Amino acid sequence: MRGTADLHAPAMNGRLGALSDYPFPRLAALLADVTPSANRPPLALSVGEPQHPPPPMIAERLAANTPLWSKYPPTAGTPDFRNAVAGWLTRRYGLPDGMVDPERMVLPLSGTREALFLIAQVTVPETKAGRRPAVLIPNPFYAAYEGAAVMAGAEPVFLPASAETGFLPDLDAIPEEVLARTALFYLCTPANPQGAIADRAYLRKALTLARAHGFTLLVDECYAEIWDKAPPPGGLEVARDMGGEEPTANLLVFHSLSKRSNAAGLRSGFCAGDPDLIQAFQRLRSYSMAGVPLPVLDASAALWRDEAHVEENRNLYRAKIDAAEAALAGRLGFYRPPGGFFLWLDVGDGEWAARELWRQAALRVLPGAYLTRPDADGANRGHSFIRVALVHDTETVAEACARIAEILS
Repeated sequence: MRGTADLHAPAMNGRLGALSDYPFPRLAALLADVTPSANRPPLALSVGEPQHPPPPMIAERLAANTPLWSKYPPTAGTPDFRNAVAGWLTRRYGLPDGMVDPERMVLPLSGTREALFLIAQVTVPETKAGRRPAVLIPNPFYAAYEGAAVMAGAEPVFLPASAETGFLPDLDAIPEEVLARTALFYLCTPANPQGAIADRAYLRKALTLARAHGFTLLVDECYAEIWDKAPPPGGLEVARDMGGEEPTANLLVFHSLSKRSNAAGLRSGFCAGDPDLIQAFQRLRSYSMAGVPLPVLDASAALWRDEAHVEENRNLYRAKIDAAEAALAGRLGFYRPPGGFFLWLDVGDGEWAARELWRQAALRVLPGAYLTRPDADGANRGHSFIRVALVHDTETVAEACARIAEILS
């Protein structure tokens, strides 16, 4: 408490008050008065934190580069890292040699959440079409998207992504007046939490809209290497097919090693695409961050050059989806997610289900309403869902899904 009359509270950015509560503190508050079952060890299925062992090459490369911890890393990273990323993108998406210029089109990131937030400071102007800019966000959404829009002074426009729209926003339903003032469109594919994959036609339409209306299409592809039947297409391969003098105009793609390589703690990712946007982002980041450490860049380059650990990782997730399907098929709206490692289960009331699963089985899951906002009609389409992260070993996932089926069915 401030006890003197002449002591004034420090000024603060009023936009902070417009931020909604972050999902995980909200979940903690929901469960605070619930005593979990003592018959089972507590198990967190609420956080998408990979539990597979990270590849040994991480420790090996970090140890080999111990002297480099004393050096400040450049914001642009190292030529080796950028070349490794450009090579991986070329192989993964079948790009022509030279389409991704490692000097102009690749930027290392300290993971992607920080950069997904910060990119709005680059792409959102004060006004657009004479009005407050809009940032398009799929609904459900990753919280960083909303935070970025709000703190950049834009209006977050949440686009329904329910079963009726194939769990992706209906691009044809976006009003022209919204498109005219749109500055940035966050698109996650495979989607978190529904696992939906945007096909080439969808990505082409989204990029066409971005160019026609002068906004940035940001394709968050952080789950692109975890897929069930077929590899998801990417923004860059669609840009390749569209051609043009500058194929990547208005486009940025974001990738991370957190899920692909079970290296969430490494805090390493990259963005690639439109060289003008990359240059502007690099300039901003030279003010806002110190750069990805050189030993981390070296380990990351080695990971982007290796596919064996990625295939092994993918197979582990497939086995867990198999286990989930065995327990939940025909129940709670279960479907095999085409990509990613989340289940999006329709349980009627997500908050009630989260409390009951914690009470009866010591399972912590995330209510879907914590990842969604009400649509234009006032209905929150996430209210009836829970998100379940299949990050533990197959046996544990099988047991947890069996308990979910028993309690909620």
